[in-house]
Amino acid sequence: MKTAEELLQRTPWFLQLTLSLQENLLRDVSLRAVEPDEHVCRRGQPSQFWFGVVDGLLKVCNTSWEGRPMTFAGLPAGAWFGEGTVLKGEHWHYDAVAVRTSLIACVPSTLFFSMLETSIPFNRFLLEHINERLGQIMATVQHDRLAEPTLRVANCLLALFNPKLYPLGDTEIALTQEEIGYLSGVTRQKVNIAIRKMHAQELITLSYGRVKVTNLEGLHLFAASQS
Repeated sequence: MKTAEELLQRTPWFLQLTLSLQENLLRDVSLRAVEPDEHVCRRGQPSQFWFGVVDGLLKVCNTSWEGRPMTFAGLPAGAWFGEGTVLKGEHWHYDAVAVRTSLIACVPSTLFFSMLETSIPFNRFLLEHINERLGQIMATVQHDRLAEPTLRVANCLLALFNPKLYPLGDTEIALTQEEIGYLSGVTRQKVNIAIRKMHAQELITLSYGRVKVTNLEGLHLFAASQS
């Protein structure tokens, strides 16, 4: 079973903390296992933790007043999220839901603020992280309004390889078509059409219940050609 320490020891900002802060974090961080469709945080609940994905896959989502589900981002292993809500001391404005069985590191908000108040490297990380997240959200809004399904699927896959948001990401990520549909907001039938186009160009490989990105550079070029 993976541990929060494994995630932290591979996280650049953790290694730049003082020894005292590292010890506090290792002592106070807690682990939580979540099953598919289980909430890590729920809209309307008070924020008490900053979260890291030790293992698994989450989706950040919401439901419109008309009942239409909206997915904003996928969060693979190595992702940290919730800093904006914790910083403002607000209730969650969105849901974070497990797409597959996942393991979550929970950093108490008091410790989050302790790092914020005493560590310049941690502040630098947060500034870059929030700026990158904003750019991703703006791109998602644009894609949802303008892009046809194949491009939305391609951009969904590419978003999971963002090196600033997910520095621990593997060179290959395996997903099911159903998971891609959750994250891209595209029906499974249209996901199937899109991934077969990408498979034909040897950008991904297909096996039972799995879609694996194998040519990241080619996928970038493919997405650019579709826009």
